[in-house]
Amino acid sequence: MKRQIIDTIEKYDKIIIHRHVRPDPDAYGSQMGLKELIQANYPGKQVYAVGAHDESLTYLARPDQVDQALYEGALVIITDTGNTERIDGEFYTQGDLLVKIDHHPDADPYGDVKWVNTSSSSTSEMIHSLFEVGQAEYGWTMTTDAARLLFAGIVGDTGRFMFPSTSVHTFEVASDLIKFDFDRSELFAGMYEVKRELLHLKGYIYQNFKMDDNGAAFVKIDKAILAQFNVTASDTSQLVGALGDVKGICAWVIFIEEEDQIRVRLRSKGPVINKLAAQFGGGGHPLASGASVHSWEEADEVIAELKKLCE
Repeated sequence: MKRQIIDTIEKYDKIIIHRHVRPDPDAYGSQMGLKELIQANYPGKQVYAVGAHDESLTYLARPDQVDQALYEGALVIITDTGNTERIDGEFYTQGDLLVKIDHHPDADPYGDVKWVNTSSSSTSEMIHSLFEVGQAEYGWTMTTDAARLLFAGIVGDTGRFMFPSTSVHTFEVASDLIKFDFDRSELFAGMYEVKRELLHLKGYIYQNFKMDDNGAAFVKIDKAILAQFNVTASDTSQLVGALGDVKGICAWVIFIEEEDQIRVRLRSKGPVINKLAAQFGGGGHPLASGASVHSWEEADEVIAELKKLCE
């Protein structure tokens, strides 16, 4: 499959890379890292990485802006996105061919060419595996910036190598990437800098979450609370694991109200929650998923389903 993807990349002069909405370091790392690798090894190609920019990830890169007309005759690659509902960008179907590269469960098998590896710690780790084939059989070279981006994606999706998805191979890949001359301390500072206001909001979460007898927990953070603590909806991504150390919690959901929707952040210590996320147009991993709802009544439906999972 990796050879097929590289052969496909070689055939196209124009390549547009997408990832999921509400990006995390692995979304940017895999998308931008792949862009950097293609540009470095095929300098004559036009390569774009698209999607709405998240300011919290500016330390990694900024996406490109492209017009719909650019998709004509283009190869479109989607990284780190399990289902079509979460693809960031509306024109991804208008290219010539669609490739999916992802490590989430393949609940939505979209794409003309598909490479899914759920045993990989991250999609960034998969992109490094793609590079290894490119290096061995096509003469690819790694760049410092590609190494920085892929390393960031792996660190982000493994929780600094602490999550169970971290494998021996993950450490081997990380070991290869840190041979390149990028500032790891600066990278970690960008990833884990916590605003003082977020610490105050974290205290609010601890004081106001509600937990059912079976261990299902939730907390609702509306726009007024965000304004009270002077944080943005994107800032709250750093707090999604806040309830994980609370005794008795089985699974939890944090709702964040935005302008036109309510963000649903789901986490679990056991019950599989990505199917629940899929019920509300989302997706993700068995123990870490996300979705969106459009009313607090719909949020209550998520809570009711989460309670059933924890029974």
